[in-house]
Amino acid sequence: MFFFDSVVRVRAGTRVDRGGNTVEDWSDGAVSRLSIGQLNIQPASQTETQDATRNAVVTGWRVQSEEGTAPDITARDRIEWDGMVLTVQGEVAKWPDPVSGSPHHTEFTMVRATG
Repeated sequence: MFFFDSVVRVRAGTRVDRGGNTVEDWSDGAVSRLSIGQLNIQPASQTETQDATRNAVVTGWRVQSEEGTAPDITARDRIEWDGMVLTVQGEVAKWPDPVSGSPHHTEFTMVRATG
């Protein structure tokens, strides 16, 4: 009933840098996108910081998946939602069902920083 929101999860590909190390590749051709639904997205926080050179605003949203779902989202992913590109803040919490141990739901915070 409350889980009508959806996002697009953007996951980096990989490439080898000049030093021979495997690193994340966020270029358009390297990323993978996955549409994820059955979510509830609610405003969570907003902070504003001013100094002589800029006015920075960080806005956050709390995301919870519907009971019985375990969307494939990690702390390293980016999220496209409502015309914005957001980052996952902190780890993604995967809550187990207390009786069966199977996935109950997932929660995470996504943020956007401007300024």
